[in-house]
Amino acid sequence: MDLFSYSHSQADAQAPLAHRMRPQTLDEVIGQEHIIGQGKLLRRAIEADRLSPMIFFGPPGTGKTTLAKVIANSTHSHFEQLNAVTSGVADIRRVTGEAKERLSLYQLKTVLFIDEIHRFNKSQQDALLPFVEDGIIVLIGATTESPMFEINSALLSRSRVFRLEPLTNKHIEQIIQSALQNKARGLGDLDIEIEQSALKHLVAVANGDARNALNALELAAMTTSPNAEGKIVITQTVAEESIQQRVIQYDKNGDQHYDVISAFIKSIRGSDPDAALYWLARMIYAGEDPRFIARRLYVHAAEDVGMADPRAIQIAQAAAYAVDFVGMPEARIPLAEATVYLATAPKSNAVIMGIDNALAAVEKEESGQVPLHLRDSHYKGAKELGHGEGYKYPHDFEGGYIPQQYLPDHLQGKTFYSPTEYGYERTIKERLHYWKSNAKE
Repeated sequence: MDLFSYSHSQADAQAPLAHRMRPQTLDEVIGQEHIIGQGKLLRRAIEADRLSPMIFFGPPGTGKTTLAKVIANSTHSHFEQLNAVTSGVADIRRVTGEAKERLSLYQLKTVLFIDEIHRFNKSQQDALLPFVEDGIIVLIGATTESPMFEINSALLSRSRVFRLEPLTNKHIEQIIQSALQNKARGLGDLDIEIEQSALKHLVAVANGDARNALNALELAAMTTSPNAEGKIVITQTVAEESIQQRVIQYDKNGDQHYDVISAFIKSIRGSDPDAALYWLARMIYAGEDPRFIARRLYVHAAEDVGMADPRAIQIAQAAAYAVDFVGMPEARIPLAEATVYLATAPKSNAVIMGIDNALAAVEKEESGQVPLHLRDSHYKGAKELGHGEGYKYPHDFEGGYIPQQYLPDHLQGKTFYSPTEYGYERTIKERLHYWKSNAKE
């Protein structure tokens, strides 16, 4: 008999909605199609009952614990759960000892799920190794931190890492609708009507976390008195109170979306960090895609700061990386840091003007022949054609610079990039002036 019985029909009716609505089977799981969709590796392994150690990596609320329990139930395994914050080596020895006995006496496998496994120290992680290697347990570790840095290499090398992505708004809406319709485990026995604006708000503010959405939905339903017709109506006001966040005027597909991002970029360009942070906060609060914000910062770093501070694009890149690596809400901090850095950096649009001027020149010309001395001389017959002849290798000259023709004949003397006097571009301008004034042919 399966010692782990994860049946929602037997679940305590007083348990939170988020607990009652946890999926029982793979087909009930919403989201994570990239790892448990039809034909995907993990789904095939579960259906074939051929599990190997694995690490689930992803932000809170993406279903790491739920998926582990579904796996145990789907493979008819005993399920044990430890939390790395409160458990130690003694707990590991107890659970693995019981797992060994269970396998020996009943041929029943044990899925050991360890939440926040990154909090185990090296000795605790090492204590798991013999039992993982011998197949006494099927380890499933869950972590919100990158396993590449937080999990011992020995344990990591024996495990398959699966990244769980934040649920999309569509997924969250599906979960809410399922809870409203499910009579056995959800709120289907209640006559509930949820206004579209209220549903949209719960979905947006949940920020990809199913637990947040279901907790707010349950609170809204349980604290709202039925109207004269016996119907529980969840309004936008009720939704705001339930999830403790009010709606602000912001439509990610409408004018507000473009107006706010415009105000954001113009505040950065205008070197006002306070205004820039305000508009950033407006976007974050309204549930704007942080990747969209990161992309705009990236573009702004090159377009409006440019070579006046070449580090700006590195800061923007770091913020963009943090959005994926850390996730929200923590990623708001590097996004804010990049915003403040760009707002307070010296500004120059000389780079974008330079490339646009060069593109305009290319568009107008019929043919821009590469000067002979700049052509490739390495392929067969190139030197006989005069390719590379007369080319001066700059490193052979003092200062690593020697003036020679680099532009096509018809563009000789043309200037595309004109550095400003601001920030690092002043140094660039002085260097270019020095080369042109002092270098000899």
